[in-house]
Amino acid sequence: MQTIKEIDKTKKEIQKAKLKGQSIGFVPTMGCLHEGHVSLIKKARKDCDYVVVSIFVNPTQFSPGEDFESYPRDLNRDSKACREQGVDLLFVPDEHEMYSEHFQTYIEVENLTKPLCGINRPGHFRGVTTVVTKLFNIVRPDIAYFGQKDAQQTRIIERMVEDLNMDVKVKMLPVIREGDGLAASSRNTYLAPEERKQAPFLYGSLQLAEKMVESGERSSSAVKEMIKKEIRQNTSSRIDYVEIVDWQDLKQTDKIKGKVLIAVAVWFGKARLIDNTIIEVG
Repeated sequence: MQTIKEIDKTKKEIQKAKLKGQSIGFVPTMGCLHEGHVSLIKKARKDCDYVVVSIFVNPTQFSPGEDFESYPRDLNRDSKACREQGVDLLFVPDEHEMYSEHFQTYIEVENLTKPLCGINRPGHFRGVTTVVTKLFNIVRPDIAYFGQKDAQQTRIIERMVEDLNMDVKVKMLPVIREGDGLAASSRNTYLAPEERKQAPFLYGSLQLAEKMVESGERSSSAVKEMIKKEIRQNTSSRIDYVEIVDWQDLKQTDKIKGKVLIAVAVWFGKARLIDNTIIEVG
């Protein structure tokens, strides 16, 4: 496995692979790799000839007061994980490599970024789409892999790729969960012991929502109220949002029909956790 910090060197190595006719699989990350990331790397390794992973804690997707400085970083551990999974190239640029002193160009997907996490994280998705565009331009992957835990982010990237005619296929893989159901996340490391015991109730509330819909409930408000009640009764968290939205446009829907995203975001102390389920109703 090669570990490269420079954009130009990374481009040259990937060009060599492309000249050999190799397909490029790409997993963009902010590091602190967990089993969710590993599942993406494994799928890329299965699908593609040459696998690239990037590790870059992107400052432009953090709002003022968010956890950019304290975001968990462990490059040695992450490098070991990538090597064990057969990654060909690990791209680890620093902030100055990715954003020059005079940087002023941003990519923004308009409507999909407004609901859900976009309400209380202004500018977050502009930072995401900008850095992902830059990474796509550097790596030029055939397939890029994202996790369903960040479902809104993945839907936004799908829209961006389609709108800008990017030559990359976006694949979203299922949420990877720990043994008690908690979605794997780098921010789980922030949880205090008691918070860690409570956090699986997020997934538990989503499972109850799925059962309600399977039993015929179609009222979004009824399902949302049940989720909120379950979270409040079983955790000390502060709810950021509980929403049910149409998968295509991420707009709130009063009636559950078609393909919908049921998404939750809560605060446990300084840890903001998100989780979701996607269901399809005929």
